[in-house]
This record gives sequence, C-alpha cells and structure tokens, in this order.
Amino acid sequence: MFVVKKENDSLYSLPAKEISGEAARHVSSALALAILRSLAREPKYPAELAKELRQHEQKIYYHIRNLEKAKIIKVVKEESKQGAHAKYYALDKQALVLKLSDFGRESQTISLKNESSFLSPFIKDGKLQAKIIVGSPDPHGADRARSRDGYYGMDLALFLGTFLNYIPESYVKLDTEVRDSDLQENLILIGGPIVNKLTGDVNAKLPVRFDKESHYAVKSSLSAKTYPEDEIGVIVKTKSPYAQDKYMLVVAGKRHSGTRAAIIAFLKHFDELVKGNVHKREVMARIVEGVDLDSDGQVDDAEFRE
Repeated sequence: MFVVKKENDSLYSLPAKEISGEAARHVSSALALAILRSLAREPKYPAELAKELRQHEQKIYYHIRNLEKAKIIKVVKEESKQGAHAKYYALDKQALVLKLSDFGRESQTISLKNESSFLSPFIKDGKLQAKIIVGSPDPHGADRARSRDGYYGMDLALFLGTFLNYIPESYVKLDTEVRDSDLQENLILIGGPIVNKLTGDVNAKLPVRFDKESHYAVKSSLSAKTYPEDEIGVIVKTKSPYAQDKYMLVVAGKRHSGTRAAIIAFLKHFDELVKGNVHKREVMARIVEGVDLDSDGQVDDAEFRE
C-alpha cells in the first residue's frame, strides 16, 4: 500500500501500512508520535530516544512495546552499548493508514505489487529509469496514421508514479521525436505498429506480434493462435534490441481500443499480469481482450487470453 501526494508537477509516494483501530490507539499520544517521527529519520534504541526526547526510559519502553506489538515498528539490529544489550528500532513503513471503508470498484484501478520484478529495470530505487514513447497525433509513418493512444500514457504514468519518490522533468516523447540517444535507455512503448513507429520497428522480434498480412491481427508464437479482434491488446516485457542490458515494455493494441484494454489490464489486474504467459510463464508476454461491462460502447475492463 502507498500514500501518494501531488505537489506542483511532481508525484511523491510513501510505502504505507494499514492499521486497525486498536493499533491506532498506540499512536494517539504526543509522545508516541514523537517516537515515530524520530524513528522515521533513522533507527534508534530506547535509551537514545529517551535522551533525545527528554523523557524517562520507562515511558519510552511503554510506547516501544505497544508499537512493536502493533507491528508499527520493528527491531532492525542489536548491539552492545556500555555493557548493555541495545535493540535498534525502525518504522515498518513510512506512513500509516486507517481504512474506514472497503475498496470499491473505482479504487480497483490501481493494483500495487512493489516487490514484483516486472517493473525492473524501468523503476529503480524509486526513480523512473525509462523513456515513455507514444505515437504522434499528427499524420506520420507509411500509413499517415494519427495516434489516439497518447492519453493512455497519462494513465500508465500515474500508475508508475505510485512506485516513485522522484519523477524526472521529461520522460514522455512522441515517436517522431525519438533520437538515437533515447534508444540507449529503457523504453516503454505505447500504441501499436500503425501509430507508433518504434513499436513497428520491434514488432517482428516480439513473442506476440502484430501481423500486417492479417490486418494487424495479434499472432502468438507461444500458442500458435491468432487474435483478430480490434479489442485485443498486448503487454510485452523483453530485452531492447537497441542497447545492451536495456529493456523495453510494449503496451499496445491493434486499434486504440486494444491499447486501452492493455492499459486497463496493467492498472486493474497487475497481479495477474506479472505471472507471465499462460503457455510459458517465464515469458512476459500477455494478450488481453477488452470488454465493455456497462454496454456504453467503451472498453472498461480486460480479460487475459494468454
């Protein structure tokens, strides 16, 4: 769980721990809060906290025991101090959340799994280490196509922002703006080969690809199946063909409705996404199909086809 703050044009996030009403009692006093704020800066042992906060050690120990029992703090190291055994405590998470209602359908749009390696190396140490490339809205490429997929990049960027504590000033580019130096970075490509020329360049190397001869139907080399529907989308993580030791993430559809389906799968079903292709789990290449749950003509959910 994370808490996210937007300040000016930047997003900041903190890992958060959900606590019960009973546990919340243990952080309700001014001294307990002072202890937690001190431990947020660095691990400390009780006698050190007592000296810093100018409180009797017994009061500090009282709160430490309660906070540890509530699993709000934890022991991170132990060592000898002046002939005594000292336990150093630190916060389990940097923020606490008291949830007063259940998550509803609207709150399901973001599913977080911070431990997943799927987003590595695109995110490292809380920083975005990739360029997001979207198709240009102007006519370009052999088909003179205009991309309608660009605004889906905003949804994906907001999702990625929940994993970040720092966001660079410029991390999104149009496919027509990409230079050779950009290709030396990790890449996140949004949009199919018709509207994003980089997706078109790498398409033939993907384990699930768009087949021009079949009107850009998606073909899977893992299942030998073909998916011709406009609502079909793909999510592929693979090594970049442009730079050694770099990766690319392709989130694309045959049409914009397929790209929308892929983005929705990313946001709403991330836990399932990271499991890999059903025919070969170690291959991070998923095929999804968009569905219109409320019959309004818009894709609003996605199902995994493989």
